[in-house]
Amino acid sequence: MKSGIVIIIAGGSMVICGLILFYAVQISPEIEPFFKTIKHAGTFVGLLGIGVTLAGILLYLINRNQPQIQSDFDVK
Repeated sequence: MKSGIVIIIAGGSMVICGLILFYAVQISPEIEPFFKTIKHAGTFVGLLGIGVTLAGILLYLINRNQPQIQSDFDVK
């Protein structure tokens, strides 16, 4: 499997895990520091996953098989 596709899948799973961590904690004025940390970690993992996904897409686009350029320049 190409590395770009693997990186895209890893980034997508990071975004999903970040969303789960972010929305697992309800907002309240008296939120405990542990739950604040979980919510902030979810934000960080989600944003990092977006970056990883974009890097995977760029890597996939760069490493695609390009058609060979024929260098037949026969002048008659």
